[in-house]
Amino acid sequence: ICNTGIRQFPDLTQIFSLEAHFILELCDNLRMTTIPQNAFQGMSNESLTLKLYKNGFEDIHSHAFNGTKLNQLILKDNKNLRRIHNDALRGATGPDVLDISSTALESLPSYGLEAIQVLNATSSYSLKRLPPLEKFSSLLEAVLTYPSHCCAFRNLRTEKQNSLLSLFDNFSKECENTMRKPPNEILYRDDSYNTSLWPGERSMYPLAAEEDSSPYSYSAIFEDGEMLGFDFEYDFCQPKILTCTPEPDAFNPCEDILGYSFLRVLIWFINLLAIAGNFTVLLVLLTSHYKLTVPRFLMCNLSFADFCMGLYLLLIAAVDARTSGQYYNHAIEWQTGGGCSAAGFFTVFASQLSVYTLTVITLERWHTITYAMQLDRKLRLRHAVPIMLGGWLFALLIALLPLLGVSSYMKVSICLPMDIETGLAQAYILLILVLNVVAFVVICACYIKIYIAVQNPELVAANKDTKVAKRMAVLIFTDFTCMAPISFFAISAAFKVPLITVTNSKILLVLFYPVNSCANPFLYAIFTKAFRRDFFLLLSKLGCCKARAELYRMNYFSAHTSNCKNGSSAKASKASGGLLLLPALEK
Repeated sequence: ICNTGIRQFPDLTQIFSLEAHFILELCDNLRMTTIPQNAFQGMSNESLTLKLYKNGFEDIHSHAFNGTKLNQLILKDNKNLRRIHNDALRGATGPDVLDISSTALESLPSYGLEAIQVLNATSSYSLKRLPPLEKFSSLLEAVLTYPSHCCAFRNLRTEKQNSLLSLFDNFSKECENTMRKPPNEILYRDDSYNTSLWPGERSMYPLAAEEDSSPYSYSAIFEDGEMLGFDFEYDFCQPKILTCTPEPDAFNPCEDILGYSFLRVLIWFINLLAIAGNFTVLLVLLTSHYKLTVPRFLMCNLSFADFCMGLYLLLIAAVDARTSGQYYNHAIEWQTGGGCSAAGFFTVFASQLSVYTLTVITLERWHTITYAMQLDRKLRLRHAVPIMLGGWLFALLIALLPLLGVSSYMKVSICLPMDIETGLAQAYILLILVLNVVAFVVICACYIKIYIAVQNPELVAANKDTKVAKRMAVLIFTDFTCMAPISFFAISAAFKVPLITVTNSKILLVLFYPVNSCANPFLYAIFTKAFRRDFFLLLSKLGCCKARAELYRMNYFSAHTSNCKNGSSAKASKASGGLLLLPALEK
């Protein structure tokens, strides 16, 4: 019944066939939207093949296949089929073959899957989750849409292999018991076996009954009418091992998001440290009553970038904890959903803004040291704001490109833009890596010049910027040293010569990638006296640590008064534009 304008499912209950292999073909009926209950009941008591493809089906009701012995159920190319009722196969035997390829199904029925031996679900992009694996107890072959689903069947295949080994062990024990029995108790008697043999002729007689469906068999060996021993054979094709395609690729191995157990512990420690540290720095700097200088402004930008990196790690850690042990059932929903795109956006935006800000901080330090005595060339806030605005626009653009089709955040479970299939995507990855390398070179060059300048005795007494320069050199060089392994392996991967697997790259993701975001707030701010002063002053406003805050306030004004009397210190302080919050700046 094909290519008709029928709107209602036809009444097939009046058909009764005695054929052993009855086939019903119902196709290209685009106005037919549902399969009702008991739609095929009574058609045949024998094996039934239903080819129900390219129709307008949207829903299959409960008990739709009641009373049938299904061999094949072909539902492919029903583009609008979104739901099969959980009890649609209740009352039916089978099917052995189920084809739901090119449908809009979001789930499979929970009942009736036990008999399926072949499952075809190619191009079923809405089917992102599978029922519990124990439902597929007879499955031998699966052709699916997503490679991650084959990870589920790989686990099932392992269980079947273990069962097979157990069966072989039982077989060995049964062989031993059989050999202990006398021949007249184990021989299978049949008139077709000729016991009159020529001298020296050997014959093998099966010892298992014909109705025995055991996967192993054993035979008695006779020569001259005398039994010499046994010959054992094992049919390793029964039970058959489950096969599944497409196989998981190198970008999506069969593992959880983080892969290693120790990374699950570390990532929580690192992301909470990054979020808490950078949030504290932002809160203290933004609520401080002291003037917002260029160094403070740049530190705020750096803390915000590192805070975003902490959010990315928190999101990855939370999803990994929620999907642990069953990521294959959540992989597609996660990687193609908004969560992974948001995580990827956060990490690319944060990393690029952080690198950009570190470069600007270094250039600002170099400029301040080089032109320490020329107040008219001092970098002011009105200059720093448009510079950082350009950095924000750059970081936003780089982070948005994968969402616009240049590379993709969906390629891997950790949501990094690792897609290099097209030339444009490859150029995008190389651009990011080259810019990071250029930033590293600029920072190194600046600090070489700063160190040379520091050796000039005329600049030593100028102000505290020399100490700032030394500590900044150590800190920023350490930051980029942590990024070096990531850049090295990423560049090799961008040229399609990967030196490590995605699984091992997750170690870099947790141990190297976020270290700067975790350490920067402590190295640049929290460990300094200036930050502790601002921190306790903030707490005093909330009614806490008032005595400690008053002590810091008195020390600050005492030092400020002393500097003003000396005169030169006041000029140097003005030239520096305020102290950058750095560790060990004051003793």
